[in-house]
Amino acid sequence: MIIDDIDFAQCYLDHMQFAKRTEKPASSWDAKAEKMAQTCAKPTDPYLIRFLELMELSDADTLLDIGCGPGTICLAVADKLKQVYGLDYSTGMLAVAQRRIDEQKLTNATLIQKAWEDNWDDVPECDIVVASRSTLVTNMQDALTKLNAKAQKRVYTTHTVSPHFMDAEILRAIGRHDAGLPTYIYAVNILYQMGIHPKIEYIYSKNCQAQTETYELFEKSIDWSLNGLTDGEKQKLKHYYQDKINKGEPPISPVRGWAFVYWDKHPY
Repeated sequence: MIIDDIDFAQCYLDHMQFAKRTEKPASSWDAKAEKMAQTCAKPTDPYLIRFLELMELSDADTLLDIGCGPGTICLAVADKLKQVYGLDYSTGMLAVAQRRIDEQKLTNATLIQKAWEDNWDDVPECDIVVASRSTLVTNMQDALTKLNAKAQKRVYTTHTVSPHFMDAEILRAIGRHDAGLPTYIYAVNILYQMGIHPKIEYIYSKNCQAQTETYELFEKSIDWSLNGLTDGEKQKLKHYYQDKINKGEPPISPVRGWAFVYWDKHPY
């Protein structure tokens, strides 16, 4: 077997099924919208700063931000472009994004409520298409195809470097053993098999979603990430948290790695 014999799109689907990953309902993100606006979307966030540094906007007029959350990317560049669009399936995220649009008195920002799986025929094509920290999708090839189709010049995406959204140490502490989730390697290889040769950078920045101020916040964050904890897992997690606090160590890694995968528009 050689690498071209491997169907990476199907491998991704198999991996997602093996990991028993289920799509979080929009309501799960609704509750996190305000917090994300205060952390991930603030202008001083290191991840946001680096993401913006890596984009080339000098020849662009329009941008489409997929999985925009509270408008993290699209609103950060609205003053540099003629028109920006933010697309998300969470009404809570879009409500916070709209509030930020109103606060900034922007007249060139439009929000669209859609999911990755929806029909995008009426979504506008833009010079730049972005998918920042929103690419853990059910079907990677379909998602990448949609991003490429809506871009006229370039696409910028980020994907997880680690197969786990949290420290493997936490998973071991609560007795969870799994292969983790697909990483950026799948996206790179799927793009290659689509005839697209992406470039890659890496962003290592503060984990803006880590909530460790109290055990209650910590448990709530882990419970959300793992789609629920059993009573036994909660007891183990509390012991783990208390042990880390007693040792003066952070309960969760303060840094998260992202692969910045991007490409020039290339029809295939």
